[in-house]
Amino acid sequence: MPGVREECWAITDASAGNQRQALALAEMMGLPVRHLLLEPRAPWSWLAPRFALGGRLALPAAHRGLFAPPWPRLAIGCGRAAALFTRMLRRLSHGQCHTVQILDPRIDPAHWDTVIAPRHDQLGGPNVLTPLGSLNPVDEDWLADGRDACPGFEALPQPRVGVLLGGPRKQLALDAGYAHELATHLLGRHGREGGSLLVLASRRTPPDVLDIFRRALTDVPGLVWSGPDDGRNPYPGVLGWADRLVVTPDSVNMLSEACAVGCAVHTLVNAALPDKLARFHHALRERGLLHELDAAAPVRQPPLRETAAIAAELQRRMAGR
Repeated sequence: MPGVREECWAITDASAGNQRQALALAEMMGLPVRHLLLEPRAPWSWLAPRFALGGRLALPAAHRGLFAPPWPRLAIGCGRAAALFTRMLRRLSHGQCHTVQILDPRIDPAHWDTVIAPRHDQLGGPNVLTPLGSLNPVDEDWLADGRDACPGFEALPQPRVGVLLGGPRKQLALDAGYAHELATHLLGRHGREGGSLLVLASRRTPPDVLDIFRRALTDVPGLVWSGPDDGRNPYPGVLGWADRLVVTPDSVNMLSEACAVGCAVHTLVNAALPDKLARFHHALRERGLLHELDAAAPVRQPPLRETAAIAAELQRRMAGR
């Protein structure tokens, strides 16, 4: 196709969650992938993606060479900043680039060829795809690679319980009180059934929460990982070897990836959740994918894996243009 390069641009800001979603989908699209980390400058950063005039002037001068023709056959953005650039690409490429925006852009979805927004966003339209959770790379091959990367976890006593810690967000505290309650539950169940606990922090996990887990789990087999000072991130290995997962309730991405594994997933909710997050939790519980912390649950459950189906639908739409 003249003027368009047969490649896929994954456009994100610095958010690890946004990068993970955009790249997970991009890598399933059968095109060479180029990841562009683009941050607009003011005033575009204040109004993205509503204010799209000015084209590449939205970028600092040093970064404009990244966002330049030849334009890609496909562009996948995730997050509000990326939505500005995917919106621009539709005009700059004269419609030859299929533009995809992940997450609700907060303006009319018609500005993009395809918008992918989780069901709890309650966004609709003829070009809107609505998975239950967030897009991610977790499948059998990814889990096998995780096990290969962390072979030492196989020797840990079973059940191996992965514990994924997020952090506070608007209207939802994840503080020392929550950490004490969760650690007490985990230790109580460990006392009844043994096994090991593999605790992973995120960038948003408060230091005092981590300190509570380090002190509480001193004598429990497993690990507490908080960052590079603790070695390489064992996240894929923890998901690959987990017999059960416990996830704090704050992160759609973490819950979606946990539910993609195929083992039982539990959470502790001790306060009212924000509306969108509450709708997501309710949908997972209705599907039998998410359970209370001490509730009985099947050892294995059908994994929530939506990225491949979204990629197939996107390929179908592109072929029909």
